[in-house]
Amino acid sequence: MAVLAVLAACSAAVAVVRRLPLWSVPMVWTLALGLWGLSRQNTVWRDEAATWQVARRSAADIWHMLGQVDVVHGFYYLLMHGLFECFGPGTTTLRLPSVLAMAVAAVCVTVIGRRLAGVWAGLGGGLAFGLLPAVQFHLQEGRPYALIAAGAGISTLSLVTVLQRERGGRGAHWAAYGGAILVCGLLNWLSLLIVPAHAATLAWTRAPRATWARWAAASVVAAAGVLPLILFSRRQSGQVSWIPPLTWHMMIGPAVLLTIGGLGALLNRPRAGRLSVAAVGLPLLAVPQIGLLGLSLIRPLFLERYVLFGMLGLALLIGAALSAAVQAVPPRFPKASSWLVLVVVAVAVVALLPQSLAKRSPASRIDDVLATAVDVRRLKQPGDAVLFAPSARRDTALVSPDDFAGLRDIALAQGPAMSGTLKGVEADPARIRAAMLAQRRILLVTDAPGVARPPAGGRDKVKAAVLKKYFTVVADERTHGRRLIVYERL
Repeated sequence: MAVLAVLAACSAAVAVVRRLPLWSVPMVWTLALGLWGLSRQNTVWRDEAATWQVARRSAADIWHMLGQVDVVHGFYYLLMHGLFECFGPGTTTLRLPSVLAMAVAAVCVTVIGRRLAGVWAGLGGGLAFGLLPAVQFHLQEGRPYALIAAGAGISTLSLVTVLQRERGGRGAHWAAYGGAILVCGLLNWLSLLIVPAHAATLAWTRAPRATWARWAAASVVAAAGVLPLILFSRRQSGQVSWIPPLTWHMMIGPAVLLTIGGLGALLNRPRAGRLSVAAVGLPLLAVPQIGLLGLSLIRPLFLERYVLFGMLGLALLIGAALSAAVQAVPPRFPKASSWLVLVVVAVAVVALLPQSLAKRSPASRIDDVLATAVDVRRLKQPGDAVLFAPSARRDTALVSPDDFAGLRDIALAQGPAMSGTLKGVEADPARIRAAMLAQRRILLVTDAPGVARPPAGGRDKVKAAVLKKYFTVVADERTHGRRLIVYERL
C-alpha cells in the first residue's frame, strides 16, 4: 500500500514536473528530505556542539582559538559565526547550511548526469543522491562536510563543462573550478583528494594538452591557497590522535561502495577516450576512498565523512544504471520507461524509510547535549556547584549557558574563550579537591555508562575519588549518552 501511495503521488506530480527545469526536481527533493525532522527532536550532539559554542564567540576569540586548536575547521567556524550573528543560534541556523549545500550538490549531479547520459541518468542520479544513507546523515549535520560536497559538485560540473567544450574551456570555467577547490580545501584540506580524482577523469578521456595545462594551473593555485592551513594544522595533529588504525573491518564499507560503483560503471559501457558518467563518477567515488586509505597507512585518518563528497560519484553511477535500465525497455512500451523510474524511486523510498527515520532520531548520534542541560535546569538549587568529567562535557554549558545560570564551575581556571580552547583550562587536581570539599551539593555532568571511558587524567580521577568518599548520590538522570548525577555532602 505504501508503494502504491508513493506511485500515485509521483504520477500526479509528473505533469507539473515536466514544466520545470530538470535540476529543480532533485533540488526540491533534497530540500524536502533535509527540512524533514531538521531539529531531530531538538537534539544536538557533541560534534555539532563544538560548532555551536565556537560560532557564538566573537571573531577575535575564534581567531585566538584557531591558533591553539581546530584550525582545520576555522573557515567553517567563521562562516557559522556570521550566520549566528545574523539569525541567532538554533538548530535551524546550525543545520540549514548543510541542507542547502546538499541541494546544490544534487543539482550538480543532475546536470552532469543529463549532459553525459541523458534525462533519466540526471534525474535518477539527483534523486538517488539525497537518499544515500551517508548523505542523509550529513544532510542535517552542523559540520562542514555537506558544504564540501557542494564545492565538489561545482568543481566537477565546471570540469565537465570544460571537457565538453573545445580549446580547453573559458577562463571563467577554470576560475569557478579553482575557486570551488580552494573553498573545499579551506573547509577541510583532505577534500583536496578530489584533485587526483579529476586527474583520473582527464586521463580517462584523453584530454588535450591545453586542458591539462589549465587544470594544473587552477589546481596548483587552489592548493597553494590551502597550503598554509595544511602546514599550520600539522601543529595540531594531536586532535586526530583518537582515530583508530585501519582494520579489515573498516575497509568493508569502502569495498562495498567501490563494488557498487564498478557495477554502475560497467552498465554505462565505459570506453577510454570518451567523456561519460563512468569517466567522471568512478574516479570521484574511488580515488578519494583509495587515497585516504593510503594516507591512513602512514597516519590513521580514515573517517568516511572526510570523503563524503565521493557520494556524488556513486549517485552519478546509480543514475547511469537507471538510464541503462530505461533504455532496455522495449520500444513497443513507450510509457513503461516513465513508470520504471517511478517504481524504482518508490521502492527505494520505502526500502530506505527505516534508516531515514533513524537518521532523524536522537539515537542516530552518540549523545545529546541539550537534554542534559534541561536536566540541569530542573535539578539545580541555589548555591550548587557543577563539575564536568571529562572536561569536554563542558560543551553542554557552553551551548546552553542559561540553563547553568547560578552554578559555579569549581574546576575551571580559565574559560574556553579566554584560553583559546574548546573546553577551557581546569585547575590543578589539588585545587579541584579543595574546591569540592567546600561544597554542599555538586552536579556532575558526565557520559552515560555505555559511552563513558575510565578517567584518563589526574583531574578526573580526583573528581571521582572525592565524590565517592565524601558525597552521596541524591539524583541520577541518564539521557541518551549523557548523565547528570547530583551529589550531596555526607
